[in-house]
Amino acid sequence: MAETRTEALHRNAEGLDIQAPEAILVSLADAQIEAAKAVHNAIPAIARAAEIIASRLNGGGKLAYAAAGSSGLMALADALELPGTFGIQRDRIAILIAGGDEAFKTLAGGPEDDTEEAAAAVAKAGIGAGDCLIALSASGTTPYAVRAIEDARRRGAATIGIANNRGSALLRQAETAILLETPPEVIAGSTRMGAGTAQKIALNMLSTLTAVHLGHVHDGYMVNLMADNIKLRDRAARIVAALSGRDRDEAARLLEKSGGAVKTAILLAAGADSADAAEKLLEGTGQKLRPALSAIEGSKGPKTSVLIKTEPEKGQQGD
Repeated sequence: MAETRTEALHRNAEGLDIQAPEAILVSLADAQIEAAKAVHNAIPAIARAAEIIASRLNGGGKLAYAAAGSSGLMALADALELPGTFGIQRDRIAILIAGGDEAFKTLAGGPEDDTEEAAAAVAKAGIGAGDCLIALSASGTTPYAVRAIEDARRRGAATIGIANNRGSALLRQAETAILLETPPEVIAGSTRMGAGTAQKIALNMLSTLTAVHLGHVHDGYMVNLMADNIKLRDRAARIVAALSGRDRDEAARLLEKSGGAVKTAILLAAGADSADAAEKLLEGTGQKLRPALSAIEGSKGPKTSVLIKTEPEKGQQGD
């Protein structure tokens, strides 16, 4: 088998084990920064992938992640945070990791070769037409990830592949291929480091841009968050206060009236007649807050009692 970048020896690796601790850490830190830079070349592909995911979620479909080992942990971290951060329903997210629940205890290597487990996981999750599956593998050859993307595509799902080696099987099978061409690891083959860092950054970018398309981000605020603890309830109130111009106590009152829905509370502050009216307005704007605010201001005329910025500042893209 030909050596891949993820298995090659890093240029600074020779004599690593006899270097001073600080020198070793400098090499590790520099390698992480270098790996992170690889994401820039993937921006066009990430942008295309985000549009696809948003389209599938808007249409009622599911988003699935499939991976093994360290890539599985990167997928897991991204997937589990989507409901809390962006309010995407938990039953719309599927996480397929080689080894199943046992992987969270041992992260054993063997299951990543089990293609039948991958096929069974795709089938059990009900992935098909209208859904989207993201498969990750640093090498791009992990049998579990490759089989998952093959089966998802055969079932009619949109497929996105993320890998760190050019021309790998995973990228060839994916309809949308995201190549993160990271340099060799300081510890050869230890893709939890540079390759994993690049995967995490790419996933952060991908899911955040998807949320922007879905209307869950407004002026840099997560306006569709799931406020299910003290910290997030406080954050929700601060978001409502910042975007409505109301004080913190009034923002909390509006959130209570809206059932905890941040966008609805902001629309109530802007003059919506009721929570139901605000929610219907959001339905009509595809859950996007900016056009909903514009609609309220337009209906109230120039003497609206609450002034809320509805146009992005110069150089700032709206949602």
